[in-house]
Amino acid sequence: MLDIKFIKENIDLIKNTCESKGIKLDVEKLVNLDEQKRQLQVKIETIRAKRNEINDRMKSTRDDDLIKQSKILKDELNTLEESFKTTTDDFESIYFRVPNVVSKNTPIGKDSESNVIIKTVGNIPKFNFITKDHIELGLALNILDLEKGTKVHGFRGYYLKNEGAMLHMAILNYAFEKVIKKGFQPFITPSLVKGFNFFGSGFFPYLKDEVYKIANDEDTYLAGTSELSLLGYYQNEIIDPVDLPIKVCAFSPCFRSEAGSYGKDTKGLYRIHEFSKIEQVVICENNIEKSHKYFEEMLSVSEEIMKELKLPYRVVNLCTGDMGAGKYYANDIETYMPSRNGYGETHSCSNLTDWQARRFNIRFKDSDSNKNYCFALNNTIVASPRILIAILENYQQKDGSVKIPKVLQKYMPKKISIIKRKK
Repeated sequence: MLDIKFIKENIDLIKNTCESKGIKLDVEKLVNLDEQKRQLQVKIETIRAKRNEINDRMKSTRDDDLIKQSKILKDELNTLEESFKTTTDDFESIYFRVPNVVSKNTPIGKDSESNVIIKTVGNIPKFNFITKDHIELGLALNILDLEKGTKVHGFRGYYLKNEGAMLHMAILNYAFEKVIKKGFQPFITPSLVKGFNFFGSGFFPYLKDEVYKIANDEDTYLAGTSELSLLGYYQNEIIDPVDLPIKVCAFSPCFRSEAGSYGKDTKGLYRIHEFSKIEQVVICENNIEKSHKYFEEMLSVSEEIMKELKLPYRVVNLCTGDMGAGKYYANDIETYMPSRNGYGETHSCSNLTDWQARRFNIRFKDSDSNKNYCFALNNTIVASPRILIAILENYQQKDGSVKIPKVLQKYMPKKISIIKRKK
């Protein structure tokens, strides 16, 4: 969230940001509610002080007039406190939906059509045979079963098996090892998390439909990313500046309902309810230039992985309408997938400045011992099985087999280098 003082001093900027991100908010009402809240708070404190004074006088003498005054003040205080709670609730219902402002380098647009390609890397493969999509390849090689996945899980269910399961684990192990070597502290995070972590990271109140709630618990949900748990780890902490930046990474299973994706990518492994991910998070001081340096560092790890996998990809600068409410600047990596005859999102890197840290109350002390909110950034190092789509389709051979990228072979049992059709 943003500092309310900043909002009041930059009303037009906030209005424009809301419009460009497609978020409908009454900013004027928010400012008025804040003023009402402040006035009510002053009245409450004044009456409390008067009542405390009277109560102190009543300790030494019993006076019916004082008792009557105390009761009148108590009733007035109750009325004001009820008004204050109602006003605060109305204020927060708007305030917690105010989006982060965006970088001057962020394109303005309402959807992905306005995203800007920063660079394209690698050559699109040319095949001298009719190619198969990852579903055809997976079924023929007996490494994927969608029918039984649907039977057991339901819509968007799947099984990876045999070399498919091995390849899934290989890419995750390879990526986890890669990011740890880059100096990121490894975690295995909780998948069951309290609702506040969704609020802190910015998924609530915006994306409640995308989250699975545990039926027998009022405030427990399945996490869609370890970003929530990694940031929640530092909730309410004041970090020593010598410990900044904090660089952490995590492996986690991820769960998303995909409620807003009806009719999109309904077949195969592109848009599914559960998957696994290696995530990076950086918590740093509140400095735009330094945070962008960490952003580039994080993105470079994902790019290095793509280059070592020898997969064609492009880096895309997300426009305002295609980025989350809390994002200040964001790039996606999209990987070429022959069956799409184009690119599909496989990685996402985001700078959220202090928008998340304010919600989680993560701060640091500067050189003058002032407490400031940190900046937070996150990046998808790799998510599987979506990345398997690109590997299977780009590495397919004429005989229906699939080569395994060289960097993954050492993570495969017996270091196999090719997935062949079973006899």
